[in-house]
Amino acid sequence: MQWYFVAILLTVLTSSQGIFTTLSQSNGGYKYDYATVPFLAEVFKLVVSSFLLWKEFRASSSRMTTDWKSVCLFPIPSIIYLIHNNVQFATLTYVDTSTYQIMGNLKIVTTGILFRLFLRRKLYNLQWMAIVLLAVGTTTSQVKACGEASCDSLFSASIQGYMLGILSACLSALAGVYTEFLMKKNNDSLYWQNVQLYTFGSIFNMLRLLMDDFRGGFEKGPWWQRLFDGYSITTWMVVLNLGSTGLLVSWLMKYADNIVKVYSTSMAMLLTMLLSVYLFSFKPTLQVAPESLKEISVERRTDS
Repeated sequence: MQWYFVAILLTVLTSSQGIFTTLSQSNGGYKYDYATVPFLAEVFKLVVSSFLLWKEFRASSSRMTTDWKSVCLFPIPSIIYLIHNNVQFATLTYVDTSTYQIMGNLKIVTTGILFRLFLRRKLYNLQWMAIVLLAVGTTTSQVKACGEASCDSLFSASIQGYMLGILSACLSALAGVYTEFLMKKNNDSLYWQNVQLYTFGSIFNMLRLLMDDFRGGFEKGPWWQRLFDGYSITTWMVVLNLGSTGLLVSWLMKYADNIVKVYSTSMAMLLTMLLSVYLFSFKPTLQVAPESLKEISVERRTDS
């Protein structure tokens, strides 16, 4: 499978992620428990990876490191992804899908920094300049155009939405860089690595649901009895989207790198903006429209 095909598919899935999540809302909230979505997505990825590992094992002997020192590294990204997935849902209650995608491109900034700190990957001056331009462009795209009307706030969304968006970008970059380190530290089968990653992911997401039950005093009953309450076709699309995106990202981490991943997600921003105009009657401002094109240009420089 060619990396550019995976990257294009990841772009499409990423652009539809915020749209499906927004469509699954009702009156600005969720009828379902959104903590169940990451859990079901992790189970979906685990089932698919287990099946592919079984097929690979039957065809040929797969390399699988079972040393505890190696296995115990996999819970770390699972915890980060657990927090990140739930932050995503919370963010979309404060900002629209186009703003969400624009803010999501801040992960290019955080990824560049973490590349330098943890993977010791050198970034040239031009690349640092591109990262700074991206941060400035993302910020200015959110400033209101207040020429003709009075503004109650300088920015187009609430401060909670921006704080959650920044947190989401940091978590995404941290999880991505650490996952790339895990995937490339040895020559183990990708599917075996995925099975470890998603096993811990399923466990931690299940524990999160159990903790929610304890905090609520089991008022609504145990989580497994209301797992699918409020689910619609759109909600299932969110689950499949999250699961498929995770599988594609793990492939890119193994056979490409984080730069290809963030390039794909930055391309998704333009597609999301165009779809939001049609689906949600979103009207791009003078700051947002050029930003959708500029961030792609900036990312090209970072990739060079």
